[in-house]
Amino acid sequence: MQTELHINKDHQQLENKQPLLLKWGAKFISYIFHPVFVPLYVIIFLVFVHPYLYAGFHPVLKKTAVMGAAFIAFTFFPIITVLLLKGLKFIDSIYLQTQRDRIIPLIACMIWYFWLWYIWKNFGKTANAIDMPEQAVKFALASFISTIVALMANIKLKISLHAIGMGVMLAFIALLAFSQDLNFGLYFSIAIFLTGLVCTARFIVSNHTTAEVYLGLLGGIASMLIAWWVG
Repeated sequence: MQTELHINKDHQQLENKQPLLLKWGAKFISYIFHPVFVPLYVIIFLVFVHPYLYAGFHPVLKKTAVMGAAFIAFTFFPIITVLLLKGLKFIDSIYLQTQRDRIIPLIACMIWYFWLWYIWKNFGKTANAIDMPEQAVKFALASFISTIVALMANIKLKISLHAIGMGVMLAFIALLAFSQDLNFGLYFSIAIFLTGLVCTARFIVSNHTTAEVYLGLLGGIASMLIAWWVG
């Protein structure tokens, strides 16, 4: 506890030295690329930008079974869970600033992400339904695995959840780039840029150590690699 307080104090002193505009920018980036939004951005990319993954899906199916399900599992349920936990005083802050506050939300996200992966994996088995793209199923599995990584790491350190989310996204775009006969150079470059931007923002406005951010990034990348090869 004393070590954590010491780290927080040192970081607060460092943050106070940062220009105000830089801190505002870093906070804005942290909100826009919060872990509850990044997976949804990836699904939006697959549905509306990728040239053929969802080409055979009816527009209504895209909105419900894909975008609707992704929004509910990746964004809506996690936000509602945290708000309920705060309202019931199970956590001290909606920002999950302590390792203790993160335990229940991570377990809840594990459930939501597993549910989405299970639904998408078995989507083609329902009546008159086509298979969900394999890439989307693997991404859902990687998101689920990343919650396990985060929960296990949370026992020892307050790993950066932002970095984990960006690590999954970066590895996913990289795997798409190397596995498909498409020009993904622009998208891969954007993914690298955004990952560096978000991790830098966490250095500026969070109380994470350098190790917690880098380990989060590696944990996210590892989660995606595992899901890609076992999914």
